[in-house]
Amino acid sequence: MKQLRNKELFNDYTQTIAKDLFEAYEYPWEILPHISETILKIGETLSVDEYDHPEENIWIAKSATVAPTAYIHGPAIIGKEAEIRHCAFIRGNAIVGEGAVVGNSTELKNVILFNKVQVPHYNYVGDSILGFKSHMGAGSITSNVKSDKTLVEIKTKECKIQTGLKKIGAILGDYVEVGCGTILNPGSVVGSHTNIYPLSMVRGFVEKNSIYKKHGEIIEKE
Repeated sequence: MKQLRNKELFNDYTQTIAKDLFEAYEYPWEILPHISETILKIGETLSVDEYDHPEENIWIAKSATVAPTAYIHGPAIIGKEAEIRHCAFIRGNAIVGEGAVVGNSTELKNVILFNKVQVPHYNYVGDSILGFKSHMGAGSITSNVKSDKTLVEIKTKECKIQTGLKKIGAILGDYVEVGCGTILNPGSVVGSHTNIYPLSMVRGFVEKNSIYKKHGEIIEKE
């Protein structure tokens, strides 16, 4: 359980505008139901000199770049110097951190992207949290609902943790690299500085500083 705590997965809470939310809860899946209300609370405090407020419940940093073909539905905060590329689809309840990249045809829903996160090509990220400088390769996605529609469990070698939530995608710690075409199954938690091989199917908890080659073949980084 210790390795699943927010303070173990995310080294520096100041790398997200939602810092207070991470300090208020011990585990990341506890945060997911509170993203919307947090955006509304933070949005009202943002400087009009630094953020535009083009529509109700949407705040976009003046230094951010948003393609005219991108769609943003609130509540949403787009951080400073973030890049929202062609045909990005932000469905709501999304915090896009400073310097983050949301790419071509990428879809976000109920997510927190820490600063410098990259989801640049054909990604789906739903009901998820991506830590500082984490990166999802082209076509990698989070699956956020189990096929039998039961509540999502977080599975480790030692236990199964009942979350009480029907929708949880993936939790990526800081500096996680996810290879192209990978599927992160509901409730996947990946520790910081871990690399996931392309075309992987990840389920459960992957420890930090690991190289995930395939199910049952995970090695520690040297």
